[in-house]
Amino acid sequence: MLAPQRQAAILDRVRASGGVRVTELATEFSVSDMTIRRDLEALAERGLLAKVHGGATTVSPGSAHEPGFTAKSVREREEKAAIAMRAAALVSPGDAIALSAGTTTAELAERLVDVPALTVVTNSIPVADVFYRGGRADQTVILTGGTRTPSDALVGPVAVAAIGALHLDVLFLGVHGMSERAGYSTPNLMEADVNRALVEAAERVVVLADHTKWGTVGISSIVPLSRADILITDDGLDDGARQILIDSVPELVVVNPQ
Repeated sequence: MLAPQRQAAILDRVRASGGVRVTELATEFSVSDMTIRRDLEALAERGLLAKVHGGATTVSPGSAHEPGFTAKSVREREEKAAIAMRAAALVSPGDAIALSAGTTTAELAERLVDVPALTVVTNSIPVADVFYRGGRADQTVILTGGTRTPSDALVGPVAVAAIGALHLDVLFLGVHGMSERAGYSTPNLMEADVNRALVEAAERVVVLADHTKWGTVGISSIVPLSRADILITDDGLDDGARQILIDSVPELVVVNPQ
């Protein structure tokens, strides 16, 4: 396959799924990782996609744009892993916890599959899949039900009603964006409703948000910054944003992904 043909095929895959990984493309097209990176660079220079660590995603058009789960999973992977590791330390055997939809919460799920006697409530299909694959008999996984979004979240009145009857020890909340004005936000109006229901059901709210979420504003606010009991982010956050969060959130935890 010639380079232009391969690049056209890569672009089709990005547009179909929202994101691609270098390693998967290299295997699919039987070429080296370096060849794929050159292809992605050529497409990025033409403004057809956005290069990220380990792959590429579509170019985001605005506050109502909702990337797919695959697209988000290739972004800030080291930061998300470090955030998830720190969050896992807040979970104890026997806890009743909730994990909202998101790639960082999916990272957290991977680190909780061996915690005994957990009850896990989630509106995320990928998060539920992690626990189902783990197959621990002493864990209970509750998938809310609802209508599926592009990011594999379940939303709508069914999900909100399911959450409304629950009482949870802690919620781990993934967000699309955060800012001083908008608080924590999402590009999906119905997902904001579900997230607010999760917040109300939990004794403690822990927000998981890498530094790129700062200054990003989705169309719908979830809750103000101060509603989080703990915010876990990474050290890519600039000093100005860090000070705003120190002033707004009871506990700010900054991890180093190195």
